[in-house]
Amino acid sequence: MNQKVKTPWLDQLIGVPAHLKYFEGTMYEAVEKIASEIPDQVAFDFMGKPTTYRRLITRINDCAKALRTIGVRKGDSVTIAMPNCPQAIFMFYAVNLIGATANMIHPLSAEKEIEHYLNFSNSVTAITLDQFYGKFERIRANTKVVNIIIASIKDELSRPVRAGYMVTEGRKIQKIPSDAPVIRWNEFIRLGRHCFYNYKEKMNSDDTAVILYSGGTTGTTKGIMLTNKNFNALGQQVVATNPMFQRGDRMLAAMPLFHGFGLGVCIHTMLSQGGRCILVPRFTAKSYAKLITKYKCNFIAGVPTLFEALLRLPSMEKADLSSLKGVFSGGDSLSIELKKKMDAFLAAHNSKIQVREGYGTTETVTACCLTPEYKAKEGSIGVPFPDTYIKIVRPDTDEELPYGEEGEILLAGPTVMKGYMNNPEETEKTLRTHEDGLTWVYTGDLGYMDEEGFIYFRGRAKRMIISSGYNIYPAQLENILDAHEKVQMSCVIGIPDEYRMKAVKAFIMLKPGVEKSEETKNDILAYCRKNIAKYAMPKEIEFRDELPKTLVGKVAYRILEEEEEKKIQALKQEAE
Repeated sequence: MNQKVKTPWLDQLIGVPAHLKYFEGTMYEAVEKIASEIPDQVAFDFMGKPTTYRRLITRINDCAKALRTIGVRKGDSVTIAMPNCPQAIFMFYAVNLIGATANMIHPLSAEKEIEHYLNFSNSVTAITLDQFYGKFERIRANTKVVNIIIASIKDELSRPVRAGYMVTEGRKIQKIPSDAPVIRWNEFIRLGRHCFYNYKEKMNSDDTAVILYSGGTTGTTKGIMLTNKNFNALGQQVVATNPMFQRGDRMLAAMPLFHGFGLGVCIHTMLSQGGRCILVPRFTAKSYAKLITKYKCNFIAGVPTLFEALLRLPSMEKADLSSLKGVFSGGDSLSIELKKKMDAFLAAHNSKIQVREGYGTTETVTACCLTPEYKAKEGSIGVPFPDTYIKIVRPDTDEELPYGEEGEILLAGPTVMKGYMNNPEETEKTLRTHEDGLTWVYTGDLGYMDEEGFIYFRGRAKRMIISSGYNIYPAQLENILDAHEKVQMSCVIGIPDEYRMKAVKAFIMLKPGVEKSEETKNDILAYCRKNIAKYAMPKEIEFRDELPKTLVGKVAYRILEEEEEKKIQALKQEAE
């Protein structure tokens, strides 16, 4: 083992052990173990309604029995297209309990994306909310899905809150036909009464349990196969690097559960370690701020855009944040200036802590590196978790670089994925075993390490746009745009956005004879809305006669990025 990746000083610095003994069971068994120890403590709160660990386990088992009743078996895939709500939690662990795989997707995905995810994972069953029924029904015939389970937010609300919900949000949801070929949530749970035994399946800790999606080292969507051990190890690592954590501590779970950050840190870490999740089904900065103070949250996690929005909220002016033990930033680079502003904001609101930045990839579930509690360095994303190793190499090689020299960030440890589903070529590129015996993830990200083991992120070698924490892959969007009958060629870049940090801009070269008109632009946008997820929709479309090219004939997207930067600088100078 190379000395650079051991960071033995970490133990003396913050009392974090260098190595942990990991739970060898499934994700469900990790939660069940905690529930047996603290059955009457609250596992999560949802819109004012608490659920104890005892009820959590009961509902998971009810859900597991129902899945077996409708024919889901060990090894099958079940797609969960849900926001952070109780049914999603019950279903996630129930799928694990019966030995199936949870295929986690964004409920706001476009129809064609949903169709792709269902077919890619060979899902036999899917669960979504009533408001998304139409999208699933329209593409269902093109998939192998046998059963669609429809849940509703109102089913998990207390009576007073349900009444208010039905006259506000509930009335906006289009009614599903009574004869629709779906199973309603309450009916689904009742089906479990017909299953009396043999619904629990034994899984190994190294079995694939979850599929999350990422662009891998190219722009093409990859299904990332993650195991029980990946998630359980993450839970133990997060708690080990936060020794101030105690059972019952409250985490505001606003990050979505189809994302490694939300599912791995905000949900599974809390539930497998005895924490309490405050579920946020639909995120807004205003609701986030309200829940932090209402529940006196101990831990919050978010992307930089969230913290930037919190600073501007009038409702936070007199907020008491003394309950906070940890504020974590991830999903995008936290600028030094924003961190300074956020730290000053926390101090002004009775908090004794500062923002701690982390780093990770979906190929390692999520975070695998975090700023220590008592030692931060300006511009650093922290140090590796226990049993997690990071080294900097000359890009795409195994040649390790000296301290301070910039190269590609490589990761190794117990949270490293099993591989990309149905893609051995991409798996081979990304996962490589070195002479040290470790399997390393080639992240495609650039950075360097100092002599104390602190990591500094310098940029993404992969061409990717991060908008409000969502990963957007330009190559995917270009493939969709280029398929339009009026488009000759396209190039997608990220442009600065006041709220999202980055937004999507598409440069389009139209086919000969097609007019550059508002009508053409609206036609392309309407097409995009059908084929591209809402969060990845182009904010701007600009028509070009030609797109700049590199010497080898590729579209020179960097030239377009530079043009946009110059345009912004010119506007700033004019304003001054």
